[in-house]
Amino acid sequence: MKKKVRATKSAKLKPSKNGSRRATPALLQQRTYEIPDRRLEKPSFVVRQTRKGDEVHYEISGDLGAPVPPIRDSKYLTKQQCIEIYRWMVLNRRMEQALENLYKQGKVVGGVYFGLGQEACSCASAYALEKDDWLAPMIRNQGSLLVRGFEPRDMMMQYMAKAGSPTKGRDGTSHFGDIYKRNVVSPISMLGDLIPVLAGVALGARLQGKNVAVMTYIGDGGQSTGVTYEGINFAAVQDLGLVLFVESNLWAYSTPSEMQYRVKDLAERAIAYGIPGVIVDGTDACQVYDVASEAVARAHRGEGPTLIEAKMMRMKGHAIHDAADYVPKPMFEYWRKRDPITRFENYLVNVKKWLSPQEHKALIADVESYLEKEREVAVNSPMPAPETAEGGVYCEEGCHEIKPKYGMPKVRVSKPAAARKKEEAAIHFK
Repeated sequence: MKKKVRATKSAKLKPSKNGSRRATPALLQQRTYEIPDRRLEKPSFVVRQTRKGDEVHYEISGDLGAPVPPIRDSKYLTKQQCIEIYRWMVLNRRMEQALENLYKQGKVVGGVYFGLGQEACSCASAYALEKDDWLAPMIRNQGSLLVRGFEPRDMMMQYMAKAGSPTKGRDGTSHFGDIYKRNVVSPISMLGDLIPVLAGVALGARLQGKNVAVMTYIGDGGQSTGVTYEGINFAAVQDLGLVLFVESNLWAYSTPSEMQYRVKDLAERAIAYGIPGVIVDGTDACQVYDVASEAVARAHRGEGPTLIEAKMMRMKGHAIHDAADYVPKPMFEYWRKRDPITRFENYLVNVKKWLSPQEHKALIADVESYLEKEREVAVNSPMPAPETAEGGVYCEEGCHEIKPKYGMPKVRVSKPAAARKKEEAAIHFK
C-alpha cells in the first residue's frame, strides 16, 4: 500500500475577463509522490480537546474495537534472528521495570524515562546496523543501547549515579555513549539536536573515504523543532546516510498529535526534503527491521537519508513523575492490546511455532536470571568519591591525538544485516 500525495509543479496563467490571471486546469503539470505504508492496520480515531469548567480534558472517538493485526513476515530475518530480537525486547522491558523498582526504593538520582510500548522500534532498528555504523539514541531507546553492546548494569548504574556508570556518576540519566568501541553518540536533551550531529558523523566518515549509516530518533513533537529541519535538509543535500526514525507515539508530553501538526502522516515531510519516506507499524518488530535494513543499505551505497515514521504509542507518561492522566483511558486500552512484546511472543510461539512454550519459558527465565545479576552488581557498586567530580572535564595535553584521514567516498554494496548475521556464529546470550 502506497500513499499518493499530489503537488502542483507549474501552471500556465491565462488572463481572465477582468484582467486577472488564473491557472488553466488543462495545463496543470502535477507530480505524484508515493509514501509506502507497510502497516497491516491503519488506526482510525481522533483526539479532541474539551473543557469542563476550568479544566481541559481530551476525548477520543473512532473505531477502538478493531482486531489486532498479525505480525508481517520479515523479508530478511531468520528464525534465530527473530528470537534474538525478541529477547532484546524482553530484556529492554524487564530492565525498565527493574529501574522503576529502584526508583521507588529511593536508589535512583533524578527521574526515569521509559520506552514502554516502543521496544520493537528501539531493538529491531538498532539490530539492522553494522559494526561500523553509528547510533544516537533518545531517552526511550534504551533497548537500542542493549543491542549495541551496553549492559543493563550500565543503565542502572547511570540512573543511580554510581562510580561504575558510563559517566562515572557525573550524570544521573541517559546522557552517555561510547564513540571509541560501540559508535554510540550520547543523547542530547535539546530535541532534534542529534540529527545534525549524526549528519556530521556521516560527513566525517565520508571525508575518511567511507559511507556509513547513522541512525537516530525523534518524537512526533520534537520533529517540529527547527534544528530537525536543518539537520535533515543538510543530510539530504549532501546525500549523507542518515536513517531517521520518527517515533510517532501520539503524545508530546501532554500534547496530542492532533494539536502538533496538520499533515496526516509525518512521513509526508520527507517529500519536502526530496528523500524517501516510509510508514511502519512501530509495534511490529519485523516491519521495523525490514525498513531499517533497507535504509541502512541505501546509506552504505551512498544514496542519502531515509525518514521512517514508526506509528505506536508511549504507554507511560513523559517520565516516571508523569501519571499521564491526560490520556483518555480507551486510548491506553486500544494500544495495550497491541503490545509489541505480546504480539511478537504470539508470533513466535503460536503462529510460526519457532519457540515451544517450554523454550519460551526458559528464555524468560534466562533473561530474569541475567537481569537479577546485573541489578545486584549495580546496586552494590560504590558511589563516586567527591574528589573525582572535577575529572574528565578538560582534555589534558596528550590525552588523545586526532589525525585527519581524508579520501573519496567508496560505494559499497551491503546486504541486509540479517543476511550477514545469518552467516555468523550461533546466538550467544550472556
